[in-house]
Amino acid sequence: MPELPEVEVTRLGVSPYLVEQRVTGLVLRRAGLRWPFPADLAQKVVGQTVQSTGRRGKYLLIVFKKGTLIIHLGMSGHIRILPIHTPAQLHDHMDIVLGEQLLRLTDPRRFGAVLWHDAADGAIEQYPLLQRLGMEPLTEQFNGAVLYTATRHRKIAVKQMLLAGDVVVGVGNIYASESLFISGINPYTPSSELTLARYKKLALAIQKILADAITKGGSSLRDFVGVDGQSGYFQQNYYVYDRTGLPCRKCNTLIQQVKQGQRSTFYCVKCQK
Repeated sequence: MPELPEVEVTRLGVSPYLVEQRVTGLVLRRAGLRWPFPADLAQKVVGQTVQSTGRRGKYLLIVFKKGTLIIHLGMSGHIRILPIHTPAQLHDHMDIVLGEQLLRLTDPRRFGAVLWHDAADGAIEQYPLLQRLGMEPLTEQFNGAVLYTATRHRKIAVKQMLLAGDVVVGVGNIYASESLFISGINPYTPSSELTLARYKKLALAIQKILADAITKGGSSLRDFVGVDGQSGYFQQNYYVYDRTGLPCRKCNTLIQQVKQGQRSTFYCVKCQK
């Protein structure tokens, strides 16, 4: 599944092709994905100029004067910029045409989403799916104190807390496992039992892991490709994720794989206390 770094890599890739460009056409090849496409979407965007791009958690934002197009890549979606006459393939579900080029959304599993928030309805933060999202981890405001304060009465395991998205947003399964390893924290530790000092280490680890992943073009294994059609290569630098039975890069103890909330967790029993 594309996580925060993959969505940010996508945003950075498409932004130069979108900003200040006028939408000249819209092609929808099905009624919707996870949810139906917004009614009258063509009337909302065709003829409008893209003002900026943004991201909230794992949602890509394309901002117009009259509102914001919200795109979620689901389990296996990706976006590319292509010449206008590029033939569509089976899983190419939406084209936003911008003169001689187009933005194409491809989603084989159709778990993604294309949504619309009208500017007349207030700030984009008021959109229902975005209202309850936690703090963005790559902001100056995010730190260990934020995590510590938000978890004083939460018994949930720290790994599950990171995935929940209501304290900090966008730290998906891959990057949660990696961040907990870097900070030396066992994924089963109850959130309320971690000290401020340990949360400071975790916050710094989250920021480092996410920033490194963005620099390296994301990861998300075989499902994710960037705007240029190339896969990210952060997975080559994994410490624990998807390394079951391989020696820890720090202590040579074999990496363990367990299930937490139906998701696989990877960790080193010696390095993560």
